Amino acid sequence: MMSEHGPGVPGPAMGGWRQQPGWPGGPPGWQYAPAPRIPPSGLFPSRLNRPTYREPHPVRGGPVAAALGAAAAWLLLFGLLGRDLRSYAWWTIVAGAIAWLVALVLARVGDRGAAVGVAIATSLGWGFAATAVAVRWATTGDWPLW
Repeated sequence: MMSEHGPGVPGPAMGGWRQQPGWPGGPPGWQYAPAPRIPPSGLFPSRLNRPTYREPHPVRGGPVAAALGAAAAWLLLFGLLGRDLRSYAWWTIVAGAIAWLVALVLARVGDRGAAVGVAIATSLGWGFAATAVAVRWATTGDWPLW
């Protein structure tokens, strides 16, 4: 195969083999010819010649919802172990830390949708605990975690 780019080099990326009788370099009766370039217009812009990358394992709504519910139940069960605000907050912090470790493992080797659900539920649980602590601190002036 011979082209203007040298032997063995097929030429521009958008070209292709077209039938050109009498040319001896390619398949019988075929010759490599670059594709015609049509200048883009403002009304109909040309299609970009960039590759399209697709996610091999996309995040779906089902695993996100299932993991969100499971992590919310996990935080609720640990939160119910607390007798007062101080112990509730500490149980929620510990349960959330464990849940975040699970989310990191899921994101690395498991289902990333489930990792997203666990992360969302953990952040909401920590937000509820932080709000309760902040309200107690603002109303009484006493920091309840120590």
